[in-house]
Amino acid sequence: MTAAVQKKLHDHDIAGLMREMGRAARIAATELGIAPREAKDEALRTTAAELRKHTTAILEANARDIAAAEEAGKPASYIDRLMLDPARVEGIAKGLEAIAALDDPVGTVLAEWTRPNGLKIQRVRVPLGVIGIIYESRPNVTADAGGLSLKAGNAAILRGGSDSHESSVAILTCLRHGLKAAGLPLDCVQLVPTTNREAVGHMLAGLDGAIDVIVPRGGKSLVERVQKEARVPVFAHLEGICHTYVDRGADIDMAKEIVVNAKMRRTGVCGATECLLLDKNADEDHVTPLVTALIDAGCEVRGDAHVQKCDARVKPASAEDWGREFLDAIIAVRMVDGVDEAITHIARYGSQHTDAIVTECQGTAERFLKRVDSAIVLHNASTQFADGGEFGMG
Repeated sequence: MTAAVQKKLHDHDIAGLMREMGRAARIAATELGIAPREAKDEALRTTAAELRKHTTAILEANARDIAAAEEAGKPASYIDRLMLDPARVEGIAKGLEAIAALDDPVGTVLAEWTRPNGLKIQRVRVPLGVIGIIYESRPNVTADAGGLSLKAGNAAILRGGSDSHESSVAILTCLRHGLKAAGLPLDCVQLVPTTNREAVGHMLAGLDGAIDVIVPRGGKSLVERVQKEARVPVFAHLEGICHTYVDRGADIDMAKEIVVNAKMRRTGVCGATECLLLDKNADEDHVTPLVTALIDAGCEVRGDAHVQKCDARVKPASAEDWGREFLDAIIAVRMVDGVDEAITHIARYGSQHTDAIVTECQGTAERFLKRVDSAIVLHNASTQFADGGEFGMG
């Protein structure tokens, strides 16, 4: 934090504070955009080492965030998104090391050609400049977003949720150690030092042209506000209403493992399956075990009339349940007449985030993969793989 930013914070001048952060980010972006890969990777690897070294301090900060969230009556799914433990801190560190291992995207020649008059053209990948990232209760985003921005040569202004502020500050301290060790400007990654919501409004306005793009990561209300109020370009997805369709051609043992993982591994993430579609043309012993497995795993199943016959513990689904993002141990389950009705259902109720098919029939799988219009479409895999790190993309 520069002296100018500290003074604005002390004076409660939020507008001035944000302008100073924007100026500092723009200056840092100029240097970072031409920084060699070695410096960026050193910063990432050093940050990972600092996270491991200071795990105790990070967990102590996180405990304060959790205590405040519990006192405020936040639900268990929210607490899970907020919570850090040694394994999760190690996962963050490994994620940064994985980003360091990626090829440097800056300067990559995407295409080149020569015009008839001899003019040579190259399309070259360059940094965007300054990215404003607004997120809620996940402190890991501080490292993930900062690390990805750094690798791509972009300065980042991070505005985390008030509930995760203590944790984010602890993680940012490690990032700053990494930047310093690599000889990069500390303002390459900045965290808004106040939880005052006025700061978000200034970011959405672009900080006098300092911010090139805004990326929101959080719930529906946050993303809607950003999309509505931003005066700079926005990269966003609104909800994670993810589906898993189990075809009559599925291997039932594989299907059980995938379905339970897709819903129950972490119920509060945007890649969790919220609706399970079952092929009504399958035998009963192909369908009932899936419903039973979910209930036995602690999931509340809300089903249509056909699904309710599978298990007495199934609760009736309402019309609103088909397009609902539960973010909890609750799932809507519906019988459909084959893959085409599954595709139609997903087109109507889905959010174009992540959808999966489980089947051994390659033709059916290809039909699903081609026709479902979502960012991620999976075959015989859990929707919880919906993460750039899982794809080796950082």
